Amino acid sequence: MAEENQQKVNALEVFLVFLRLGLTSFGGPIAHIGYFRDEFVSRRRWLSENSYADLVALCQFLPGPASSQVGLALGLSRAGYRGALAAWLGFTLPSALALILLAVGIYGFAEGTVASGLLSGLKVVAVAVVAQAVWGMAKNLCPDTPRLTLMAVATCLVLLLPSVYAQVGVIVATGIVGLIVFKPAAGNFADDWQVPVTRGAGAFWLGLFFFLLLALPILLNLFPSHTLALIDSFYRAGALVFGGGHVVLPLLQAEVVPPGWVPEDMFLAGYGAAQAVPGPLFTFAAFLGASMTQPPTALLGGLICLLAIFTPSFLLIAGALPFWQQLRASTRMQSALMGINAGVVGLLLAALYDPVWTSAIVGAKEFAMALVALIALMAWKIPPWLVVIATALTGLILT
Repeated sequence: MAEENQQKVNALEVFLVFLRLGLTSFGGPIAHIGYFRDEFVSRRRWLSENSYADLVALCQFLPGPASSQVGLALGLSRAGYRGALAAWLGFTLPSALALILLAVGIYGFAEGTVASGLLSGLKVVAVAVVAQAVWGMAKNLCPDTPRLTLMAVATCLVLLLPSVYAQVGVIVATGIVGLIVFKPAAGNFADDWQVPVTRGAGAFWLGLFFFLLLALPILLNLFPSHTLALIDSFYRAGALVFGGGHVVLPLLQAEVVPPGWVPEDMFLAGYGAAQAVPGPLFTFAAFLGASMTQPPTALLGGLICLLAIFTPSFLLIAGALPFWQQLRASTRMQSALMGINAGVVGLLLAALYDPVWTSAIVGAKEFAMALVALIALMAWKIPPWLVVIATALTGLILT
């Protein structure tokens, strides 16, 4: 009973931490990884820099939204399945509910819903957040010349070959280089975080992932219904998209616009609004589900699509982590991870330039705001959520 109560406390703690992140984490998936690193590695020390980088590398391999999968894994590690659910609810619900309200017409669909200055400030603060994460991870994961070189090569390759396949290829290539070049010190591995999922349970979750992917289209043919069609379409989008975030746009467009479920202008308006809310971009699914129906069923439609698109992420994380934990303990895997971690820092550095820097820093004003935000985070140690609010308001005032 005491253990169960402790788990409840931990699940509540996980929910409250991720709720704050869900309300303030602007800037897209790369920025989210920076927010998570600051919160869970630097401040709360739930896991080490190495373990966090390993987790990010795993989520880069898996289809689905990488930042949400990192959050699910952290919650799962902290408080079991309840912790994973708490992390997902806290991080996802704020933006999902905002987009559902938008879909039913509470705020309208005009492009001017959120002032351009506010959006400019939010994009600028993402530059500071990602820069802080890259700097901190590079110091810990690339402490010598070979790994710094590997990081730089990874950055150049991703920038010169901008595609999801290039990113996955870089992670594989840096792992091979690490396996050949790096030799971890004996006894250097310390597994500072554990996932309470057995390999048997992991195999079950992976099996369920593939079963649903294959069975849902069959069930839809046998028992046609609009609800089942929504679940099938959004589950498939969440299960097959690599790169997350913006990459899911063409998949969702192909699923909902040609059948006439959502008009194209409504689709584009909702996608634009999704850029202006914190949290994962996959909550765009809630907007689409809600826009297909009218109140009071709009909320139900939004939640159905939201659950359908995120279910593959939970199944993949719960299924892959038990095997990943065991792989990480082998000496050969540690050698590969030394290279992979340098590659992950390279991917983040490339993302810092494009799209984070190129979309936010368009002049001296934005550069000055980003510089002040970075100093506020790294030197003045101001909490990130305060820096987010201050920079957004500064952008609004200066516009």
